[in-house]
Amino acid sequence: MKPISIGEYAPDFVLKDNRGQDICLSDFKGKRVLLSWHPLAWTKICADQMKALETNLAEFEKQNTIPLGLSIDSYPSKNAWAKELQIANVKLLADFWPHGKVAQDYGLFREQEGVSERANVLIDETGKVIWVKIYPIHELPYMDEVLKELKC
Repeated sequence: MKPISIGEYAPDFVLKDNRGQDICLSDFKGKRVLLSWHPLAWTKICADQMKALETNLAEFEKQNTIPLGLSIDSYPSKNAWAKELQIANVKLLADFWPHGKVAQDYGLFREQEGVSERANVLIDETGKVIWVKIYPIHELPYMDEVLKELKC
């Protein structure tokens, strides 16, 4: 399965966030969206990745960007994890059922492990992918790199 490419329209989706609310990608038309994929909740690198979204939320807002954290975990698990990490504002989405369907649609599902890649996908105001980076599974994405892409 090939990862989504720059210039493609991002597949729309509806997923539950950590609060049990339905989040639809197309509801964010007119804003940029960062889909920040992490393999599993309750792991150190994934926790640091999601906390970086919360820490940099004001900068994302200045750049007209909605950051969303995604993994294949269930929304009750994401809710407990967000509380543990003190993530109060960033939405953590559950690509739980059908298992990893959105990750599959984006070409970011690791079939053998049953989790997503660690990746960032930046979508423009019209729904087109403008930047994609897949990271080694044990590497924390460098948030300054993402913020630099937003300023381009």
